[in-house]
Amino acid sequence: MCVDFKDLNNAYPKDCYPLPEIDWKVESLCGYPFKCFLDAYKGYHQIKMAKEDEEKTAFITSQGIFCYSKMSFGLKNVGSTYQRLVDKAFQRQIGRNLEVYVDDLVIKSRTEEEIIRDITETFKTLRQINMKLNPKKCTFGMQEGMFLGYKVSTNGLRACPDKADTVLSLPSPRCIKDCRS
Repeated sequence: MCVDFKDLNNAYPKDCYPLPEIDWKVESLCGYPFKCFLDAYKGYHQIKMAKEDEEKTAFITSQGIFCYSKMSFGLKNVGSTYQRLVDKAFQRQIGRNLEVYVDDLVIKSRTEEEIIRDITETFKTLRQINMKLNPKKCTFGMQEGMFLGYKVSTNGLRACPDKADTVLSLPSPRCIKDCRS
């Protein structure tokens, strides 16, 4: 199903809460031999909307009028709202043993004992805010993994091989229109 939020998005002011610098988040993982890559399950859809805002997302179907009770993809400020939530929830861990970018989390540790302690701390917070993870996209105790389009290891960073191959396999542009696209 597709809902057009154009009018609603135009009526609301932009939330200027900043998203973190991707480069800083990725670089901060270098040098940590133990990492857990976690992905929140259906990201934005885990955040309940304020009761008074639900009716603003109303849509009509053949079965009646409905509205969203949880944040929907396509709303103007969902990215900022989600980042604010995770920044607040994980404020004691971010930078120390965790990096978070919207719905992607990476636990970083130097020893096996630390990684167990850090996983426990992270999962305790996840339970407190009732956030679910997608188990198919989570890996634990890894030395190398993907985060925000980069392959991160103890030795450093590399561009994602799949994305690099895609760019390299693009045909050479033959006209101005090809260059623009």
